[in-house]
Amino acid sequence: MTASSTPTRSAQLRMSSFIFLYFFTWSSSFGLYALWLSQKVGLDSMTIGSVFAVNGLFAVILKPVYGYIMDKIGMSKWLLYFVCIISALMAPFFVWVYQPLLLNHTTIGMFVGAFWLSLGWYAGVAAAESYADRFSRLYGLEFGRIRMWGSLGWALAASFSGLLFNLTPLANFLLSSATSVLMLLMLVSLKLGDDLLRDNDVIAKDKIMPGDVVALLRNRKFWMFSLYVAGVAWMMFVAEQQFPRYFVSFFDTREQGNAWFGYLSTVQSGTEFVMMMFIPLLVNRYGAKAGLIICGCVVGARLIACGLTEDPLVISIIKPLYGLEISLLLISVFKYIAAHFDKKVNATMYLLGYQAMIYVGSVVVAPPAGYLYDRIGFEHTYLLMGACALLFTLVSVFTLSGERRAPVRQAPPAVVSTPGQPSQ
Repeated sequence: MTASSTPTRSAQLRMSSFIFLYFFTWSSSFGLYALWLSQKVGLDSMTIGSVFAVNGLFAVILKPVYGYIMDKIGMSKWLLYFVCIISALMAPFFVWVYQPLLLNHTTIGMFVGAFWLSLGWYAGVAAAESYADRFSRLYGLEFGRIRMWGSLGWALAASFSGLLFNLTPLANFLLSSATSVLMLLMLVSLKLGDDLLRDNDVIAKDKIMPGDVVALLRNRKFWMFSLYVAGVAWMMFVAEQQFPRYFVSFFDTREQGNAWFGYLSTVQSGTEFVMMMFIPLLVNRYGAKAGLIICGCVVGARLIACGLTEDPLVISIIKPLYGLEISLLLISVFKYIAAHFDKKVNATMYLLGYQAMIYVGSVVVAPPAGYLYDRIGFEHTYLLMGACALLFTLVSVFTLSGERRAPVRQAPPAVVSTPGQPSQ
């Protein structure tokens, strides 16, 4: 390692560690959230769908707020500090607040839980990813090479979260809170050089104003991008919400299914980790639009395949394709936003046009999906969702904008090699 590369590599290490810890924390508890609602709280499919819908409603509200704040504060970390603190309090919240409310005052519990989960995880993860994207472009790095450590963190936690869950969900929540403290300490250690912050083409010199958000909402590209999200990402993420319940149904006991689902999640996240290393090469070569179209095709094919099989081995082989999908989607989305939208609204576009729109899907699609799971079964519902994803992918071939790509900016050597420059 040369002296000139030391600050950049040190910064990348700390940023990657933060992302790793964030997804480890999230996976420890939230990976089995649907099972917790079903098996421990005792909610039925329709009610669980309503829980996800209310969660989505609050995410839709808070994500644009987080995006606006991120564009306003640039590379300041105080919003991420807040997210870490909320995450660290998840264990007492789940045990002493959320579960008692869901059991005794279900509607109130839905709204209180949705607000807290959005502050720490639903909107929090979007803010963390947006910060990581901005950080990677600031240092001339690929976002995927940082985000892949989040996949590894999720995979590691998923490998034993099912076993912990069988012992007691409290163990999952305590682990999440403990690692959140480590996550906060890692974030505190992240220091960006003043010279780099002053001299870059990533952070807009003019801060975002309310009028910029209005202009974004009037932009046709915004709505065509949102149309893709509605048709493809909605199906992709809503199908994931109650998939653990479908998977567990293939096994003789719930405990066996819970454990195997944890193993499957590990394989899926491992696939995502590997894909995050290579997908940037594909998207850089063929463009963000092509990446989004390929993603839509994979999503549709996977959901249809899940609906056609009755073999747990086959569905276990199909399910890890989600790791390929999320890699294609995230890398393509960030590159599409960088190519087609003003950097002044970069975080707002990500959290409003992509992240918030995803959770509009939870509000609109999750309850009827829960109803269909009970009425016609998971298999037929997945067939419908897969067909919808393919239809919207075809439409997006004509509605998404063509490429206007700029080369990835490399950090200026004079900045990177500044003696004594603070590291991440």
